[in-house]
Amino acid sequence: VALGLYFPRKEYLENVYIDEPAGMPLLRIHALRDSREEVAHFHLCHNLIVPRARPQENNWFQIREETGLLYLSKSLNREDFNMLSVGNWMPLSKVMLYVFLSSNPFQEKECDSATRTTVFLSLINATAPACSSLAARQLCFTEMDLSFHIKENKPPGTFHQLRLPSVHHLCQNLSISYKLLAAEGVPFRYNENTTSVRVTQRLDREERERYELIAKCTVREGFREMQVEVPFLVNVLDEDDSPPFLPNGTDTADAVVEFNRKEGTVLSTLTVYDADTTPIYPLESSRKKYTGTIITEDPWISETFRVEHIFDEIHFSPNGSQVRGTRHEY
Repeated sequence: VALGLYFPRKEYLENVYIDEPAGMPLLRIHALRDSREEVAHFHLCHNLIVPRARPQENNWFQIREETGLLYLSKSLNREDFNMLSVGNWMPLSKVMLYVFLSSNPFQEKECDSATRTTVFLSLINATAPACSSLAARQLCFTEMDLSFHIKENKPPGTFHQLRLPSVHHLCQNLSISYKLLAAEGVPFRYNENTTSVRVTQRLDREERERYELIAKCTVREGFREMQVEVPFLVNVLDEDDSPPFLPNGTDTADAVVEFNRKEGTVLSTLTVYDADTTPIYPLESSRKKYTGTIITEDPWISETFRVEHIFDEIHFSPNGSQVRGTRHEY
């Protein structure tokens, strides 16, 4: 089933300071494709969501439909801040925006796309700090973890840009460069010119479920050099594409029934492995996926014997990396 374009991050985070100029780039949002023909279109829908208050009309933020670049369309002044912070005396106010995704150009006011991500904007009641006063961590990365979700069996594509658009725009006298540190042969490529990270091939969750890389950033200002490293994690999302399998290929089990067996006596067991899925909660939904049935026309057998189904999470180790799966016992 083609589910269409999707976001590799569930949410994004950025700071907005008072009096930053209109046109100021804030952050870059990416989408990954379900099939090669798709082209991503981004759209801001609905109003600004303000905690503990009515939604406000969005007069300040826009997104470029083709590139996913979110920017200030109007400078945020102190009056705007006071209106959006709604009697909140804190120096910071958080608002939310939803970015929607479609493989077709958006029609005005069309906001029924189910595919959306949330952008949290921290509005700060101060002008932007001088670049030289910021620590390397602030110049290089947002406060969010660099953690991504990529679906297995999908086409390659760019899913992140390391450079922060706002810092790149404001701190032109600083040299900020990145590296992606990874083991040989991982399916990700870093482009030094654009600072973008790309998944280079279709992933297979049954081969590897998680990749742990490191993003390294170097900031140079005159003779001063600062470095900072943060984890860069990619989780592979499962698609139900591998059939269950039986150890030793055995799909039957013999049961010998003797007289005077107590109720609850286990007569025979059959084990089935599924590398494709892990137990889902509530447990009933996992139980419904596979059922064990006694095939008989004898009502006495149906009344006297039953199949019990228990299952637990296990780990397989293809290529030395741990992948979760399920062991079903009947």
